[in-house]
This record gives sequence, C-alpha cells and structure tokens, in this order.
Amino acid sequence: MTILDNPVWYAMQTVHRALAQGTSTVQRYKPGVLQLMGAEHPEAAPYNELRDWLTVGEKMYIVGDVPVMPDNWQYVKQVDCLQMVCDVKPDVPQTDVIKLEDNNLADMLTLINLVMPGFFYEQTPLLGDYFGIYQSGQLVAMAGERMRLDGYTEVSAVVTHPEFTGRGYAQQLVAHVVAKNLDAGVLPFLHATATNERAVKVYEKLGFRTRRKIAFAQFELISL
Repeated sequence: MTILDNPVWYAMQTVHRALAQGTSTVQRYKPGVLQLMGAEHPEAAPYNELRDWLTVGEKMYIVGDVPVMPDNWQYVKQVDCLQMVCDVKPDVPQTDVIKLEDNNLADMLTLINLVMPGFFYEQTPLLGDYFGIYQSGQLVAMAGERMRLDGYTEVSAVVTHPEFTGRGYAQQLVAHVVAKNLDAGVLPFLHATATNERAVKVYEKLGFRTRRKIAFAQFELISL
C-alpha cells in the first residue's frame, strides 16, 4: 500500500499511462483531465523537465510530501487531507444511482463547479466511471473514480447540490463506487479535507479508515 504515498505518479505509470505527459522521471496529467503532476522521487525531482508540457501561469497540484520547488515555481496553497481506504462494502441501498455518460457531461460540470470548482474538467471523466442521482431531470449528486493505480481506485468528485443535502445521496454514490471496485478486486481509497469532520465521520460510517495524512500542494509556474 506504500504506492498510495505517491498516488499521482503510480497512477500515471499504470492504469492512467495513456493520460500522462512528460519524461521518465516527472509527468503530469494531460491538460483538460487533471491539474496534477507527479514524480518518481518527488522530494528531489527535476520538475522543470515538464516545461514542454506546461504554460506560464499554469497551476499544478502535487500530492504527497511537499517538495522544495525550483525558483521559477511559486507556492500557492496547500490542502491537508486524510487519505482513507475501505475494504468492506457499505450496507447502503443504492436505489437511485445511474451511470453517467457523455450526454451527462454538461450536468456534471454544472453541479461540480457549483459545489467544488477547480478540480473537474471536460476530460476528467476519461479517468474512470462516474455515477449520479437525478431528481426531476436535474443532476443533484455525483461521485466517481479519479486516480486509478494497479489494485487501487480513488473515490472522488463526491458532491451534492446544496438544496438536496441530508438525503443520503452521497452515501449511496460512494457505496456504489466502493462495491464496484471491491467486486473487481480493487481497493477503494479517497482524500477528505482533514478539517471536514462531518465528511470524515460519514466516510468512517461507510467503512473507510484513515491510512495517513497527505498534502495537496499547489504551485504556479511563473517562468520557463
């Protein structure tokens, strides 16, 4: 499970190899998929090797131990998360869940940019399967698969429209993604903001346990 200490890199070396750009030691997800980059040895990686795949002003996240960056990178912010894993199927009925397809993309972008902007893009659904719940023709909750490594899948994009919270939709969706992956022999994991105690308690109720604290550090390329 130690590969989860460096999930971006190992995802791009395995399941998401076709979605990666870069060199043999430093890579990023393609633009329009995710603003994440990773390295084989993140604490001392030559991040400027990615110059051919980046533009000045572009902001990228590094997940894991926060490195010391070259002078042409500017630190923006850091989100401290709990990395949680789940090896049991949640006992939650999943009666309202449907699989989201290409024709649902506009609804997905509308919902997630309302609730959690900046982490989901037009090509993000290439990463895995996404699921949702509709009410009266409106997408009101969704969740899906983001980073996928050999043997592991990250549950992500767990959002509910503010007018439809408290109805258990997020639990249904997370339970569905967890069950799908466990049935395939894949261990689900996720990242919850460490200060979001309510979300952490919900995930613990669903069977997730904290593996470690992990940082999402954002840096901006200020010159080539």
